[in-house]
Amino acid sequence: MANESSSRRVPARFATRALVADPAQEIAEADRLRATHTRDALLELWDQYVSGSGAKAHTMRRVVWRALAARLGDAAQIGRFVCFSHLDRFEFGAGLHVGDHAVLQGRHDARCSFGERVWIGPQVFIDARDLVVGDRVGIGPGARILGSQHSGLPEALAVIATELVIAPVRIGEGADIGTGAIVLPGVQIGAGAIVGAGAVVTRDVPERAVVTGVPARVVRERKAGQ
Repeated sequence: MANESSSRRVPARFATRALVADPAQEIAEADRLRATHTRDALLELWDQYVSGSGAKAHTMRRVVWRALAARLGDAAQIGRFVCFSHLDRFEFGAGLHVGDHAVLQGRHDARCSFGERVWIGPQVFIDARDLVVGDRVGIGPGARILGSQHSGLPEALAVIATELVIAPVRIGEGADIGTGAIVLPGVQIGAGAIVGAGAVVTRDVPERAVVTGVPARVVRERKAGQ
């Protein structure tokens, strides 16, 4: 493990990068696709570019997402092999980053809102049934955000045959969800809070609190300037 003398600090670039407005022709192309293509046709177009590494694939992933989503702000970065459902229920602010192999699972009647400069790491799974994420939130690689679970009742039924209970999840501005952390349905995470790597969040997290462990517990509070 690296000690303090061997570690180094570098400026954070994602949260401070300039957000350049998307070209007008790119937005016009998304509008055209939305008007002329069915959802299935747009998904087939997505499949053509989902694995590409070049500039054209990067641009077309953004174009198709803008055509499918309820809203997509400028300067989005959509990684390779991203999977999603019901993207028409998602709203994304400017400066979005979605890492490779992330999964965003919506629902036909969902409410899913992401603020500006949200960073979603690779291999993240988001069960976005009733989800609001504030500005400048980081969601680390492999994190899981769950918005629903089966009731398990009546007990005579297989669990997956019982009713689905959807509970709202709220993540406040500037919070950070660590690598491999799990956020369970019905949880609110306060602004500026830190969820440690691998933590399992089963209850609300106060603003600027740092939580770790299984289940996650408050270990300290971030002070001004931290």
